[in-house]
Amino acid sequence: MSLLGCGMLAGIAATVLFLELALRRLSGPEYVRVRQAEFTVFTWFIGAVFVPTLIAVAVLAVEERRGLGLTRRPVAVALALLLVALAISLAVNGPINVEQLSWHAQNPPADWARVRDRWQIAHAVRTAAIVLALGHLGAAAAHRSPD
Repeated sequence: MSLLGCGMLAGIAATVLFLELALRRLSGPEYVRVRQAEFTVFTWFIGAVFVPTLIAVAVLAVEERRGLGLTRRPVAVALALLLVALAISLAVNGPINVEQLSWHAQNPPADWARVRDRWQIAHAVRTAAIVLALGHLGAAAAHRSPD
């Protein structure tokens, strides 16, 4: 579950990263409309994938801690990277999402592009953390001995 969930998170995060690059071409009103439309479904979808993945990786890390195998360190690093991604979500992306919900599409705030850029930079860092977590989980899976 941990590798599958992390793979899904990495795919979602990378897709959003490329979508956000395309959204940079939009005007303020267009950008606000798209972002607000995303919130209704997308936020819950991410949570539905992220929470069980984080739990699965945490459980795996606890199980690996009991052993002395080669997979202990990569699993711990993967968990730490997912926690970094969560911290970025809670400290930057989530508050900006809530702020953007209150924006008026016809008249976005004067600093809308600065807020967009801050969200996108945080998302790029969060995406890198998730992709690196996936790589560490993949390395752990490759080194696991069959039971």
